This record gives sequence, structure tokens and C-alpha cells, in this order.
Amino acid sequence: MNWDRIEGNWKELKGKVREKWGRLTDDDIDVIAGKRQQLTGKIQQTYGIAKDEAERQIDEFADAYAKSDY
Repeated sequence: MNWDRIEGNWKELKGKVREKWGRLTDDDIDVIAGKRQQLTGKIQQTYGIAKDEAERQIDEFADAYAKSDY
């Protein structure tokens, strides 16, 4: 999945991000602004999970976006 596409559509995807990672605040999502590394770090911090697990979840989200074109 080309992350540039997600980054470019970040405003439209904010709701889907919020559904997937409900503990992230609107401010968190605004600061992330589609940056994958920032999303990874914020998920790790908020959910207390390892980087590999956060990246797996992001990959799953990106694959779902690619297949369904939210």
C-alpha cells in the first residue's frame, strides 16, 4: 500500500482512524496528519504495545483502505 495515498486523504480518513484506534484524541489525529511514523508512535504510547504490533495494525488498516477505498 502506498502510504502517500493515505497521507493525501488524511482529512477524509480521520473518522476511520478514530474508529480503529478510539483512544486517540482528535488532537492526536490532527498532529499525526497522515505521517505513518507519528501514527506508529502514538499507537504505541496510547495502547502500550510494541512497535511491531503497532505497525501490523497500521498495515492492516492500510490494506483495508486499499481494498475498500473507504
